[in-house]
Amino acid sequence: MKSYRKELWFEATQRRQIIHITPKIEECLRESEIKEGLCLVNAMHITASVFINDNESGLHSDYEKWLEKLAPEKPYDQYAHNGYEDNADAHLKRTVMGREVVVAVTNGQLDFGPWESIFYYELDGLRQKRALVKIIGE
Repeated sequence: MKSYRKELWFEATQRRQIIHITPKIEECLRESEIKEGLCLVNAMHITASVFINDNESGLHSDYEKWLEKLAPEKPYDQYAHNGYEDNADAHLKRTVMGREVVVAVTNGQLDFGPWESIFYYELDGLRQKRALVKIIGE
């Protein structure tokens, strides 16, 4: 069995930003030369998420509005965690959105359903962050 590992780095220009990363993951898959197996993509930061859904801007806007209702960023003093940093809301939002995705690899391709794409969701941006890509198989 072969194994491939790569870190992808991101610099979000906003505090919260959804970044379409499917093309980067497909590039990793080509580099790996793995034809049958599994591809794991996970956020390497507790205030970021990796998720699969439709690449549609309205849906992305809906995520932002919905998550902001669940865990509003402000006022900062509503959270016991906030002290040194003001990112308690980002931790809570990440819990809802999840840490990672796993996609089957079939015939050298990501085995997606219709409309599926992979996204990195930065929830406490304006600095460098990363995601891990781990592909195993033959």
